[in-house]
Amino acid sequence: MRPSLTLLAAAALAAGCHGRSYGPAQGRPATAVHGTEIDRTTPPDNTESYAALDENPFLSVRANPLSTFSIDVDRASYANVRRFIVNGKRPPKDAVRIEELVNYFPYAYAEPEGDEPLAITTELARAPWHADHLLLRVGLKGRPVDMAAAPRSNLVFLLDVSGSMMPANKLPLLQQSLRLLVEQLRADDRVAIVVYAGSAGLVLPSTPGSEKSAILEAIDQLEAGGSTAGGEGLALAYRVAAEHHIPGGNNRVILATDGDFNVGPSSDAEMIRLIEDKRRQGTFLTVLGFGMGNLKDSKLEGIADRGNGNYAYIDSELEARKVLVSEMGGTLLTIAKDVKLQLEFNPARVAAYRLIGYENRLLRAEDFADDARDAGELGAGHTVTALYELIPAGAPDAGRVRGTDSLRYQTTTVRPDAAASQELVTVKLRWKAPEEETSRLLERAVIHEVVAPSVDFRFAAAVAAWGMLLRDSEHRGTATFQSVLALAEGALGGDPHGYRREFVQLVARSGEVKGLAAK
Repeated sequence: MRPSLTLLAAAALAAGCHGRSYGPAQGRPATAVHGTEIDRTTPPDNTESYAALDENPFLSVRANPLSTFSIDVDRASYANVRRFIVNGKRPPKDAVRIEELVNYFPYAYAEPEGDEPLAITTELARAPWHADHLLLRVGLKGRPVDMAAAPRSNLVFLLDVSGSMMPANKLPLLQQSLRLLVEQLRADDRVAIVVYAGSAGLVLPSTPGSEKSAILEAIDQLEAGGSTAGGEGLALAYRVAAEHHIPGGNNRVILATDGDFNVGPSSDAEMIRLIEDKRRQGTFLTVLGFGMGNLKDSKLEGIADRGNGNYAYIDSELEARKVLVSEMGGTLLTIAKDVKLQLEFNPARVAAYRLIGYENRLLRAEDFADDARDAGELGAGHTVTALYELIPAGAPDAGRVRGTDSLRYQTTTVRPDAAASQELVTVKLRWKAPEEETSRLLERAVIHEVVAPSVDFRFAAAVAAWGMLLRDSEHRGTATFQSVLALAEGALGGDPHGYRREFVQLVARSGEVKGLAAK
């Protein structure tokens, strides 16, 4: 693949190579992106699955003063949605996880100070899609780590080589991706390869990174065929990881699959218990999804969350380079675990709020200080962004926010000094060091000061608005693909990797997709 191709063009190339032949007589609609022909035909055996997401509503601050959630550093939804758009199809509504779209892009947040592994940044401006509303951006930045000096890695590649992985955008793309990762290994890192199809097997025992040729040869010899025994492969991978456990090191299983666990001990509950048990023992799980037609997105995201890892969808070699080379530290090296955010809004300043995205990451208020409650992980150099749409107190539609009926045994009162305070919200952050089980607390008050939005703010808002359009959100307000395009084009910034320019192209293509064009 030519290095000059953008991710959008690379995704088009991968989308057109899914192992099926459609001749002109079959009426295949075709187009081209950057000179690459795209197949717009949906495979007839499409069995993709996505977890249902009910969009977060506006909540009354008086009735719900606390908003609590686990961070999400996954970016799989963006690459997967891109695959649909490039192929000329409307993505399934539940495939669009807005927080993953926003977090696909890096932002210039403040670096952590002192011994803290992460830092908080906040920004408040007008919501582009609703003139009477505010948009609050909360950003986290993990401390970057020089991977040359990072803890040693004990990696086990757990690879699906079943028959469903034959197409070019599955096993062949997986092999290209792993070659990129192997080139980043240091001499004292270790890699083993476990495969599973009709049964599971060890094709490469744990091998030092100094023997790259042996590792690459094992990758090159992989072939797809047979049915899938995912649970058996997972158990074997964890056994291999345990045999070569590095105290204080990066011990991790990297599962690569289309998620088609259809033979063997593949009970979701059984696998989750195994993954959680190994997580507590210090072996984390990263999940890489490949292909189209039978992608089990809901399962892959769930097991990555339970394994203190992250989930990425690889639709091209350039996406693999982004995930496994450019962002290798964030993908493979955890610097903070069980990271939770809790925001307390001042009812004298805010009538209602809505967290944009994170629907499957919401926590109870009590979970915030409960160190037994699992939450998301932050990798080295990772950035995390959360956006809240706020209805200010006194806004024209503030009175339409639904509250709760009066209580029989309690009353809720606002402290007298709340109205005099300039504070809009207090942001609280809890996290644990990877080897610890007691959380630490970081707290910051946000002043009610509406500013001219920064370039990063405007771009993140454009991505969120695009996600609302794709989901046909009732909260999209005045947003259109044209307004999103204009907002994004004015917020490209430095864009050293071209990710933002590619987004602009993707928004333009979205307006051409049937079912989306009128928005």
